[in-house]
Amino acid sequence: MNTTKNYAGIPDEFAKLETSKIVLIPVPYDGTSTWGKGADKGPQAFLDASENMEIYDIETDTEVYQQGIYLAPAITEDSSPEALVSEVHKVTKDFIKRNKFVTLFGGEHSVSIGAIRAFNELFDNLTVVQIDAHADLRQEYMGSTCNHACAMYEASQNTNLIQVGIRSMDVLEKTVMDEDKTFFAHQMIQDEYWVDNVIDLCTDNVFITFDLDGLDPSIMPSTGTPEPGGLFWYETMDFLKRLFAEKNVVGFDLMELCPNPNDNSSDFLAAKLYYKMLSYKFEGQDIEENYDNSYVAKPGKGSVNKFDLNDDED
Repeated sequence: MNTTKNYAGIPDEFAKLETSKIVLIPVPYDGTSTWGKGADKGPQAFLDASENMEIYDIETDTEVYQQGIYLAPAITEDSSPEALVSEVHKVTKDFIKRNKFVTLFGGEHSVSIGAIRAFNELFDNLTVVQIDAHADLRQEYMGSTCNHACAMYEASQNTNLIQVGIRSMDVLEKTVMDEDKTFFAHQMIQDEYWVDNVIDLCTDNVFITFDLDGLDPSIMPSTGTPEPGGLFWYETMDFLKRLFAEKNVVGFDLMELCPNPNDNSSDFLAAKLYYKMLSYKFEGQDIEENYDNSYVAKPGKGSVNKFDLNDDED
């Protein structure tokens, strides 16, 4: 894929690594998907749509790109699922250590294993909020622990995993799942307090992993395994806005866009979703204000890292 252009066509002054607060890592990987193929084309479709998107956000009255968004070289490792996860872990961890707000766009959901591993190593008491149609809790699938069906198993063992929008799973995944921290789609529709309940279960530091099939296929058809009964746009925005406002979201990823050459609406939704999440993260922060994820900035909003910024150790 071609990542030589700036994200969303923003001016060079807002796209340099040295001065950008935000890093975007594209990961065009589709090595283990078992149904609809094409997630490896997702990052390029997302970037193409972003380049044709209005970059003023009406709701927050901001242009978040002015915080600086560096488009990192794509991670193209595909020799094995394990090698891909290892490379994502390494690259993600390096950018976090540079004091960047790190985001990723995939690619299939196995990419998130490496990203979550990096964030969990560097942030204490990490909550992972997974928005997804599928539980992804298999310990191993088709001979690999790094299959897309295993995307959340490691997080379930090592982090405070909260699953939102689940409506498809294997019965064996119930042996791993914490049902007290699982919000099934059919129950959410009857629970007006589900957003409050999710946020109450979160620790201060939160990483969001967003599988786009968590959204209803009527608004997001271009995924590998679409499932009926998903989230809609404004309820998702309400949830995300509150999560960013009430917790310290330390990073996020968006996964599983499988672009359809005959319908680019999903590409534009993904582009808008990514930009909205950045807008919520940096709402109220001046352009000149430094981004710092290395200390407790405010009660309930700070982050405590597990590493010393002077330590270059991997």
